[in-house]
Amino acid sequence: MSVEVGQQAPDATLVSGERKPVKISELRGKTTVLAFFPAAFTGTCTKEMCRFRDDYTRLDALKAQVIGISADTPFTLAEWGKQLNLKQLMWSDFNHEAMKAYGVHDGAFLGGLLNGIARRSVFVIDRSGNVVYKWIADKPGVEPPYEEVEAAVRRAG
Repeated sequence: MSVEVGQQAPDATLVSGERKPVKISELRGKTTVLAFFPAAFTGTCTKEMCRFRDDYTRLDALKAQVIGISADTPFTLAEWGKQLNLKQLMWSDFNHEAMKAYGVHDGAFLGGLLNGIARRSVFVIDRSGNVVYKWIADKPGVEPPYEEVEAAVRRAG
């Protein structure tokens, strides 16, 4: 089941880069971009997270925070983030709780060889915790429409 625009953002517990539990509900009070991606150290995912890194200052000026989310371990995400000098937070959904809550859990990647990566997707959540933008890629090699994401952040105020 997928989350729809206008709904309250589902809550889920993930693991931060500091290896501590974090809840999506703790993000209320600030516009949030949740950027789910399949896997660290892969081509399109690297391009996407580097683009969000490069847009970080502009999004931060709009009082928005960006959270990159994948099923990778927090150790993998920390190393990848360090190598790419990522500014956004990187959270591990190793237990697939957020992916399932947002309807972006891919249980048949590579013909079912990999069960449990995130479909590339972006959700913008306003300060009250409502989903105001949703984008889910049809194919894992497609990057998000970054201008649409920024426009949604601007509208969320």
